[in-house]
Amino acid sequence: MQLSNLKSKLLAEQVQDQIYRYILEKPLEEGDKLPNEFQLGERFGVGRSTIREAVKLLVSRGIVEVRRGSGTYVVSTTPVDLDPLGLRAIEDKMALAMDLVNVRMLLEPGIAEMAALNATDAGIEKLQSLCDLVERKIERGESYIADDIAFHTCVAECSGNKVVEQLIPIIDTAVLMFVNVTHQKLKKETIMTHRAVTDAIIERDPVGARSAMMMHMTFNRNMIKEMLKES
Repeated sequence: MQLSNLKSKLLAEQVQDQIYRYILEKPLEEGDKLPNEFQLGERFGVGRSTIREAVKLLVSRGIVEVRRGSGTYVVSTTPVDLDPLGLRAIEDKMALAMDLVNVRMLLEPGIAEMAALNATDAGIEKLQSLCDLVERKIERGESYIADDIAFHTCVAECSGNKVVEQLIPIIDTAVLMFVNVTHQKLKKETIMTHRAVTDAIIERDPVGARSAMMMHMTFNRNMIKEMLKES
């Protein structure tokens, strides 16, 4: 019985991740309604009870809310556990995106530099795979938000710095916020700069990694600056 309950719990957690990825890749925005339990069950190949448990997990993470008699709605694309600073409560998302990208410009070039010095072979292999995956998805016109987050997370992990690893949730929030605000307008620049960061880390070139990540951040910042002017 205990083994059965454990399997059910693990399945619900897996489906929760799949639903969250579906929300990001659709993409669904705050206020959008999810498909009903039957439709979600068919999409992910599980029963309605598993969907209900997965939805409960998403509710606990602040991603969705269940409105009795109406359905399940997206309330945030940033989970509580990826938002340690409580940034999702800020209403002016464009101004917040600028603040976040400014912080990223302070942090991520140095993190990329450390990654070039300290990345393991396994870390480099993972980074290459994520870089390739983001590029393929952009070229196919598919959503790449979750993979973009995974790429930046991997760079941070490759730094080999335990403090940096604790900053990963903040970096994840920044990536998610930026891509949502700009609606993925920097696809060519993302391919070019992700590849430059990856190549520099592979070549153990710390100056190149720092420069490539700074270029990536500069493209991001300039895009937000232009959007702020237009708003």
